[in-house]
Amino acid sequence: MPAPSPHPVHLPLLTRRTALASAGGLLLAPAMGLHAKPQPASPAKPPVAPAVWPQALQVPGGVARLSLGPAAARPRALVRQGDVDVPVLVVGDVVEWTAIVGIPLAAAPGDAFITALADGGSPRPLHYTVAPKRYKEQHLQVSPRTVDLSPEDQARYERERDHQARVMATFTELPAGQAQPSLRMRVPVPGRRSSSFGLRRVFNGQPRNPHSGMDIAAPTGTPIVAPLAGRVIDVGDYFFNGGTVWLDHGQGLLSMYCHLSRMDVRVGDVLQAGDAFCQVGATGRVTGPHLHWGVMLNRSMVDPALFIPA
Repeated sequence: MPAPSPHPVHLPLLTRRTALASAGGLLLAPAMGLHAKPQPASPAKPPVAPAVWPQALQVPGGVARLSLGPAAARPRALVRQGDVDVPVLVVGDVVEWTAIVGIPLAAAPGDAFITALADGGSPRPLHYTVAPKRYKEQHLQVSPRTVDLSPEDQARYERERDHQARVMATFTELPAGQAQPSLRMRVPVPGRRSSSFGLRRVFNGQPRNPHSGMDIAAPTGTPIVAPLAGRVIDVGDYFFNGGTVWLDHGQGLLSMYCHLSRMDVRVGDVLQAGDAFCQVGATGRVTGPHLHWGVMLNRSMVDPALFIPA
């Protein structure tokens, strides 16, 4: 199975002006006539976020949007993940640049920061606050053999985990050949949401990692479409996830699709939003057919619901 091989290229940029125009024409207001009756002043409201960006929710597993200010060229931004500085997705134009930051599910509530790096300037920290969030828990009693791995299965899982870590470290500028007109995503398959992001399962009293994606129940063979333009960076069959495809949408924004019955793509294929590329299944460790859909920003799994239009 080939490892991902990023090919950085120059990124045409999603502009704030374009974003504002698409957010319902916020800059267009009718001029008041000379004899128009004055209207009472309305209370000040916070600026409306462009509709092309993911929703901001500064909690573990959420997304922060941080202004980097104006600059002639797109600045870089980094966030510390463990002992590694990870690049952050930056959108905007010379008027204002914005960092779109994924917050890890394991993030502690309180102060957090990224580091902004502008050409010719000194690195500067940008602070934000992570609010606490309590996700649901589910306690289950199951057969011990479904929880405790055999030595062979454990060895396979560890090999696959190392490979997946390399996939998740992918950072490219423009994998789909053109700028993303929006970071909002379409739901990749119709169906009932059978499990939400952040759910923590406890098997036989043993807590497991929180659910890192959204589960959508659908019959085996239901087509799955790309929610956003991207390039295929991994196709494989894994112990827990079964048939799996990873897509790269640019600047560390990745998405994954698990438990697939069929995968009709190869590494390097470029997809446009709405292209069908795989099918729902029940492969890997599952109890029934569904799609596990995950979204990753700067190597952090975040809630896919934040990328779906309200």
